[in-house]
Amino acid sequence: MSEATQRSSFFRQSGWLMIANIASGALMWAVHFLAKQMQASEPIRAEEYGLFGAYLSVVMCLPGLPLQMVMAHQTAQALALDRGRELAGMIRWVWFATFGVWLVAAIVVFVFRARILGQWEIANPAGLWITIVALLFMFWMPLFAGVLQGQQNFFWLGWTMMSNGIGRLGVATIAVLVFGAYAAGMMTGVLLGLMLAVAIAVWQARSLWLTPTAPFDWRGLLKQVIPPMLGFGAFFFLFTADTMFVKAYFSGDETGFYVSAGTLSRALMWLVGPLAAVMFPRIVHSTAKSEKSNLMGMVLLGTGLLATCGAVGLWVLGPWVVKLVWGADYVQVATKVLPWYAGAMVPLSLANVLLSNLLARSSFRVVPAAVVVAVAYGFALTRFHNTQVAVLQTLSVFSLVLLAVCPWYTFHHTKSAARNRQPAG
Repeated sequence: MSEATQRSSFFRQSGWLMIANIASGALMWAVHFLAKQMQASEPIRAEEYGLFGAYLSVVMCLPGLPLQMVMAHQTAQALALDRGRELAGMIRWVWFATFGVWLVAAIVVFVFRARILGQWEIANPAGLWITIVALLFMFWMPLFAGVLQGQQNFFWLGWTMMSNGIGRLGVATIAVLVFGAYAAGMMTGVLLGLMLAVAIAVWQARSLWLTPTAPFDWRGLLKQVIPPMLGFGAFFFLFTADTMFVKAYFSGDETGFYVSAGTLSRALMWLVGPLAAVMFPRIVHSTAKSEKSNLMGMVLLGTGLLATCGAVGLWVLGPWVVKLVWGADYVQVATKVLPWYAGAMVPLSLANVLLSNLLARSSFRVVPAAVVVAVAYGFALTRFHNTQVAVLQTLSVFSLVLLAVCPWYTFHHTKSAARNRQPAG
């Protein structure tokens, strides 16, 4: 395939995935219009919306991106090396293993339910249990979405994303407007949206996981799986953890205001994420076949331009959008935190591209540094949380630190790869 054809295919696939991602994000974002309905009941106001934001952050944070990228890596590598039978065995094993992990987590939550309900000031525990069930499908969603991504089946990956948004919005709207279920009802929409998306992904990936299995090297697999899981986990912790800390340290009203700004700011990832998502399995495939790829530079440039333009747009239009969707009560706090939130997303999105490139090439030296950054960030949030702006300033600092770490390891990987290509003597 010529370079021009490869570029054309890349832009076509990333363009479709971008459309699907934005459509999915818009559908999920539309759920937040229901905040106005919550405000119609004075005793509930923003507390229920803030509680929904905390539930949602738990669903987003725990499995998500790390598992998807690991499965994308393993799928792309197995297909490049014609190891489909080993891949089938791995998919089935991970499927059952994720259920086991979820079951243990569900038991732990049940045992400590009183403390959790008290810490989060939850009056109605139904939303918590719906969230626990949603976590099971959130484990399975990235598992099979990663298989589709590694297979470069971006068409059905896009439809999987959109079906998640369609199910979430439809069910949540009925639950809130018809049954007055509020946070629990909105989480029911999240659950059923995930169930629909998982069903589609499982069906579309059936040609891979239904294949007769063959034994695979467990020790070698762990060496390939654990580093990217930790690396992407560190990135995703930076991307999502702030909402849970805000929920722990601020009142329900304040959390609701914060979630409104966070929802808009994270939308930047809906815009730029598909570029890295399409890049990742291509680089894995090229690396497995020892082929040269210069895709990362183009993706980094595109991500930087789109993220910067998006952040500037949020600074200018964000307060108006917050007023339109959530109401005038949200504008004062959201206007204060939105510039910091949107600004933090720019270096974080660039770090995502660089980190994805390194992990796609199995260059795992960056992983310990990324984990240290994430741990230090979590510790810093326990110390610097006197205001919501302080939380976001902490996020901004550690996003920049991660962005500084990744180019260092990218440079050394490029230098090492060039040295290895030189002929001996």
